[in-house]
Amino acid sequence: MADVPFDSRAFRNALGRFATGVTVVTAAVEDGVHGMTANAFTSVSLDPPLILISIAVRARMHAHLHLHRPFGVSVLSQDQVVPAWHFAGRAQEGWQPAFTWRDGVPLITDALAHFACTVETTYPGGDHTLFLGRVQNLWYRDGSPLTFYRGHLFGIIHLPAGLWMPEAEVTQAPEEGPEISLFESWW
Repeated sequence: MADVPFDSRAFRNALGRFATGVTVVTAAVEDGVHGMTANAFTSVSLDPPLILISIAVRARMHAHLHLHRPFGVSVLSQDQVVPAWHFAGRAQEGWQPAFTWRDGVPLITDALAHFACTVETTYPGGDHTLFLGRVQNLWYRDGSPLTFYRGHLFGIIHLPAGLWMPEAEVTQAPEEGPEISLFESWW
């Protein structure tokens, strides 16, 4: 492959080849709740519990989080395509968002996972800001995640019977022994 100069569209197209999960970042604001769809979300640290979201400087959510408001991250399930597009700025006619409030933070009802966070610190990142969030509380349920690939939303095919072992997934480390996650149990 020859080195060729690239523009922002080519860069975006190449990045689109990386499949991600889909989240909605939410915050309580003066006139209600503000939310935005984000796929730039990742875990950072287990101790302390930290996550990272990348938000465009021009996004309205950017201003809300810069005020160090508590915020939520909801990991969407494959049946939550409508909220994903709605909070991505493509209003879905007739649909009204439903929020579950936990620890004073609005979260998308029926999401696979909820993280209630506070802004730990921020880092400039070009036309984005990286918000490091300290997870204050979390909740989760089983289900199939919504994914984003090349500008499209997809559900994930369910794992064959017997491949997922719920007993291998723990939310808190046992008194003795290592913490186990779903992926560590079968990869």
